[in-house]
Amino acid sequence: MTTQVAVPLKQSMGERQFHALSTVLQSIEPAFDVPVFLATALDGLESLTLMERVRRASVAIDAGAHALSGGYDAVLVLLTEAAPRLGRGFVSLVAPDYVGQYGRHAFDRSMDALKYFTPFGSSEFAVREFLRDDTRRALAIMEVWSQDADEAVRRLASEGSRPRLPWSFRLREIESDPSLAAPILDNLRADPRPYVRRSVANHLNDVTKLHPAWVLERVARWGTDDPGTHWIVRHALRTLVKQGNARALAMLGAESAPSIVVGPFSVIPEKIVLGDTITFTCELGSTAKTAQRLVVDYRIAYVKQRGAKVAKVFKLKTLTLDPGQHIMISRSQSIRDFTTRIHYAGRHEIELIVNGRIVAGTFFDLVR
Repeated sequence: MTTQVAVPLKQSMGERQFHALSTVLQSIEPAFDVPVFLATALDGLESLTLMERVRRASVAIDAGAHALSGGYDAVLVLLTEAAPRLGRGFVSLVAPDYVGQYGRHAFDRSMDALKYFTPFGSSEFAVREFLRDDTRRALAIMEVWSQDADEAVRRLASEGSRPRLPWSFRLREIESDPSLAAPILDNLRADPRPYVRRSVANHLNDVTKLHPAWVLERVARWGTDDPGTHWIVRHALRTLVKQGNARALAMLGAESAPSIVVGPFSVIPEKIVLGDTITFTCELGSTAKTAQRLVVDYRIAYVKQRGAKVAKVFKLKTLTLDPGQHIMISRSQSIRDFTTRIHYAGRHEIELIVNGRIVAGTFFDLVR
């Protein structure tokens, strides 16, 4: 069997992308110094992570713009014209990142620029610099964004103000007091676009880590009559559901202690090599006198390089089990490396979770 080697994600911001970026910038502004830009950008590039490469691009742009009169404003004009020509890859994050690093002295003008850039490449990381500098001032602007006609701008209002956005620093003020961003979430609670609703759900899920009661009370006030709001609530409460939080389960129509019998939980094959697919099955039967709502997840405890284990929970399905009904739960999953997860040899445990409770367990052995 041929095992595919995962290409590191950081290569999507490699030497080729930096050369292409320099070409676009010089085509717009002939005075832009490409040799200085490339010398700055490519120095030690291989050792940098993806987001460090995005930051390096901002530093290199600042270096390459040394001959431009007008300073930050001149570069902002250059990037504004370049943004539609940069494509949708990670290079599209460069213009907002530059604003986040070099434009905080021009607060309002830079926030306007981030709003402009976000449909080309999300400004969610860059806007956090302004939130960290002046949380309330930035949130007041972002509350207006949450009512914008452009879904990318509305999403930026929610995603940029997430307390724990992956790949970014935490917003400690919002993390401590989630009500600061509540007007944004309220405006977006029934947004027509899934792109926006997913962000609202992720924002609320971040908040559940420290303030579960606040989230539960907020979404209870929203209600779930609107289908979009129902979707947000269901995904926002996913961590609490996995923890077996009774109130979160009740909001989804599920009991924290379901009346079920669990049949054998098996995985085939039990011994695999990297790239194989496992399939696990388990029978669930109802012992209740009324229909039950079941939220079924599974957790894999992945073996790490030094033998420790790190668990990841996966959604399996949500279903209604009628009195006396028996169903077979089954799922197949390919065990292969990703840029975000490397697999190591050893025994990997699988747990079946129903309404937040572990009801069965099995394992597979990975040999390399």
